[in-house]
Amino acid sequence: MIKILKGDEKMLVDGHTHTELCPHGSGESTEKMVQRAIRMGFQRYCITEHAPLPPEFQTELAGDPVGYTEASLRGDQVDDYLDLARGLQAKYANQIDISIGFEVDFLPGYEAWTKQFLAQYGAQTQENILSVHFMRGAQGHFWCIDLSTTDFQAGFSQWFEDPQRLFEQYYRTVLGSVQADFGPYTPQRIGHMSLVRKYQDYFGLTAPLDSANLALVDQALARIKQQNRELDLNLAGLYKPECNDFYPGNQILVRAQKLGIPLVYGSDAHDIKSVGHGYHLIKKLING
Repeated sequence: MIKILKGDEKMLVDGHTHTELCPHGSGESTEKMVQRAIRMGFQRYCITEHAPLPPEFQTELAGDPVGYTEASLRGDQVDDYLDLARGLQAKYANQIDISIGFEVDFLPGYEAWTKQFLAQYGAQTQENILSVHFMRGAQGHFWCIDLSTTDFQAGFSQWFEDPQRLFEQYYRTVLGSVQADFGPYTPQRIGHMSLVRKYQDYFGLTAPLDSANLALVDQALARIKQQNRELDLNLAGLYKPECNDFYPGNQILVRAQKLGIPLVYGSDAHDIKSVGHGYHLIKKLING
């Protein structure tokens, strides 16, 4: 069984999933995703749809416009999402524990907007994830980290000859995310902490983190430990053709384990077949 969440409790949990409302997802039935989790023996299922992005952020984002328009729910979809998730939570209450929340983006300069969003909706959630999907790159603009190889190259190729500089930009952003104060509903889980490696095999960005970047990681992990937060042990990267590794990768996993930071398996499923993807590997990863 997967070691998960709090104390000595052992529970089979999928802690990171999406819904039919996700604009970059499959559109497949969220209910059928829940049903698959039940069939696989999961005891807890966390629905964590992408929270809306600040409207003003669109003006700072370079690259393909779908990086904004298809990244997350629109503001006018939030109530529909919560209604969908609450309906499933009630319908399957006797078969699986469903928690509801958001995957929230850390966007430097937009912390106040995010804090206000969480103040408005946080009381209606049980578990939330904080992730870095965007960071500053070419021309000082924000660029998507995980949209496409084309966008990634346009935004960050200035660092490809020295990948440690790319990693530094990313992990400084991650460090900023765990230092940010989002109020009483600050997300308790840090999502896919090595997402910058999604295209590592395509661009040859497979080098281990150097000592300077590991120092940044250690700062972030120390803060996560101090805050009693959790890490998303996300298997989605294993199934990405240009990544072929789990998030956050072994270097970070080992450091998190030494600090005793809780590791929460996440499929990051955007379709039915991905629910529970790779979960048999988790016991090996956690126990070495």
